[in-house]
Amino acid sequence: MLDKAKQLKQKLLEFVLDSEGDLAIALETFYANKLSKLSKSQYQIATNKDMILDMFLTEGKVGKKTPIDLFLENNLEISTCDRNLVNSWHQSFVGLFAVTEIFVDGCVLMNWTTAKNYRVKVQTLDELQSLSRVKKGEILLTRIAPVTDIEWMFSTPITIMGKLGKPKLAVAIGNFKQNYKNYLYADSPELLEEAWLSVEQYHQAFIDFFKSDEITLSGYQLQKKLKEFQGSITQCRLEAAGIDSSKSLKELVEDAGISSEEMVNSAAEIGVDTKEINQILEGNRNSQMVMPDIELPNHLKKAEQVTVITHPRWGQMFLTNYHSFKNLLEAPDWHSIEDGEKLIRQYLNEPEINISIWYRLANQYPVELEKILREFLNREDFDLQQDLEATLQGFNKALEPELPEIASVPTHLHNLFQEALMEVNNTSSSKSKSKGKAKTGFG
Repeated sequence: MLDKAKQLKQKLLEFVLDSEGDLAIALETFYANKLSKLSKSQYQIATNKDMILDMFLTEGKVGKKTPIDLFLENNLEISTCDRNLVNSWHQSFVGLFAVTEIFVDGCVLMNWTTAKNYRVKVQTLDELQSLSRVKKGEILLTRIAPVTDIEWMFSTPITIMGKLGKPKLAVAIGNFKQNYKNYLYADSPELLEEAWLSVEQYHQAFIDFFKSDEITLSGYQLQKKLKEFQGSITQCRLEAAGIDSSKSLKELVEDAGISSEEMVNSAAEIGVDTKEINQILEGNRNSQMVMPDIELPNHLKKAEQVTVITHPRWGQMFLTNYHSFKNLLEAPDWHSIEDGEKLIRQYLNEPEINISIWYRLANQYPVELEKILREFLNREDFDLQQDLEATLQGFNKALEPELPEIASVPTHLHNLFQEALMEVNNTSSSKSKSKGKAKTGFG
């Protein structure tokens, strides 16, 4: 079956690369778009071309059809069994894998973002040579495709990243999220669903705490308020789990008559940091159970004014010039506002100003926004209701959100990031405090 899969894969690639017309245009557009977004790190430069081409097979679209769909339509002689095999490649995905087992003609990989395992078989000389260089415990960046219900094959060349300590692994996962966000939980619909649900829950918790989905404060005040907000979330989670947050962990363990291990596991299930729990239990300090602090980036902490807006799908957005833009909309003549054109251009060009912000402004200032965009875009016939979406698309605004930063992460990733951060902080404190805090994971 692996031999047949390799043959069909080669035919599919040749079909796409030899194509003309709409499919060729779609490939060129897809390639340019993806290449501009992929990291230029040492691990990815060599594999970008193969990775993008393979991603195009399942992500690319000509109308509503993928290249795989078009390939099957143009090769009617392919048997039903083989057609099912090719169709199954829609499940192919990019992953950051840990090598857990190695055998003569393959290996077992664990997808680090979902903790799912895959038995991958190899066949070609290049694959066998790559496998011979791989050691157990090393991290691989690659894309795999199903061959049978229980076996997979490499769909792109393997990038061997070596054995990574926790800080470097956390950074690698953070880079993976940046480059391949759509594949973060591609093989785990249940984790993806939970992550999206957590965004909705965060949005509602924000409204419950701040009594609005929008607040504006100085960066300093906002940092304090967000810490209070984080504390309220922790309190709600503890209450939902039936845990008395007024008591120390040692008191809770003694009152409940359970083991420390059981308490750690119970708290971890509701999102409380296991590292902190263990430190408290092992020591004698009478500390409360807390979640890690929310930390704003330094430029936001120092800002005179920061507006936070939450959305059940787009997540949480921090804007330092939101009220400046609203002032521009409210002005009798927007041309009189200093740097008005620069601000409009910024809102159109910067990806952080997503489409939900524009729709929010359009709902609040429909007449004013339409007038400004007519003049700025030099389009007298611009109609806000009919033309806004297409206009924003023209400025590369996504119509659908990617999974926001505030989404919850699986426990094994959360623990990795916490442990990595502790290692970095311990190393930094033993050297120089002037180097600052390293960024790891999803932070």
